[in-house]
Amino acid sequence: MFSQTQWLNVAGASLAFHSETAAGAPRGILVVCHGLAEHSKRYQRFAEAMAARGYHVFVHDHRGHGETKAPDAPIGQFARRDGVSRVIDDVAAMRDHAASLHPGLPVILFGHSMGGLIAFNAALTYPEKFDAVAVWNSNFAVGLSGRAAQVILRAEKALKGSDVPSGMLPRLTFAAWGKSIPDHTTEFDWLSRDPAEVTKYIADPLCGFDASVSMWLDVFELTFRATEKEQLDRLPKDRPIHLVGGGQDPATERGKAVLWLSNHLKRQGFSRITTEIYQDFRHETLNETGAADAISAFADWCEGAVMRS
Repeated sequence: MFSQTQWLNVAGASLAFHSETAAGAPRGILVVCHGLAEHSKRYQRFAEAMAARGYHVFVHDHRGHGETKAPDAPIGQFARRDGVSRVIDDVAAMRDHAASLHPGLPVILFGHSMGGLIAFNAALTYPEKFDAVAVWNSNFAVGLSGRAAQVILRAEKALKGSDVPSGMLPRLTFAAWGKSIPDHTTEFDWLSRDPAEVTKYIADPLCGFDASVSMWLDVFELTFRATEKEQLDRLPKDRPIHLVGGGQDPATERGKAVLWLSNHLKRQGFSRITTEIYQDFRHETLNETGAADAISAFADWCEGAVMRS
């Protein structure tokens, strides 16, 4: 059963997290990183499904999200300074906590959207801590548009500071993605074809907030640094990497960004890349119509990654 909120003290923050205990003989540990403007409790169904397949699951709220508390990280901000390193170190601390409770088990790191950016950067920063990594619905292929966004954000920072919501980025991302869905009825229809899931997201007071200028700057730093050769060379080339996208997800250019990352990693010599594009899915694979099949396929991949690692 998905636990009540637990707390882990890390570098001045109290990380809120939830866990699920593996059923039967455990196969491994799964550490989950959630996306932008959401929180760990939304991953209960995923955690329960993975626990049923033999994984101890741990999901924490990133700084600036959910119930996690830090004096310099109100909702919408990782930190006043060094936000990237702080959220990466939080993932490592969550992993170490999980491993201390369940020693000797392989650890798989999973991230959705922004969580995929964080997870992949964490795997590159601490390659010895993770036996496999899964990156779902993340866009590392932002190119010139991403560089332009950084220019806009730096201008906003100079004009009004970094700890206030960005005025431009929500319009260029969430709002634009919402408008791109044919016959949409809400601005968040880009998340899922399941109206009930969209309704739950909209009604959730911990979802859908406008991120600060500093958080957006941190997100783009995570995006660009992870694909640099210097960073990728830190990770063993035979590390299992699982990439998933949605063919109707505007946040990843209908899955093209996921395919770009797959090809980029292969060009860098990675030999165990698995890529799946669910053609009818939008952004939140775990909350889509057909999510159970995607989760089952992921559990199959985890089993193979653990057995071969």
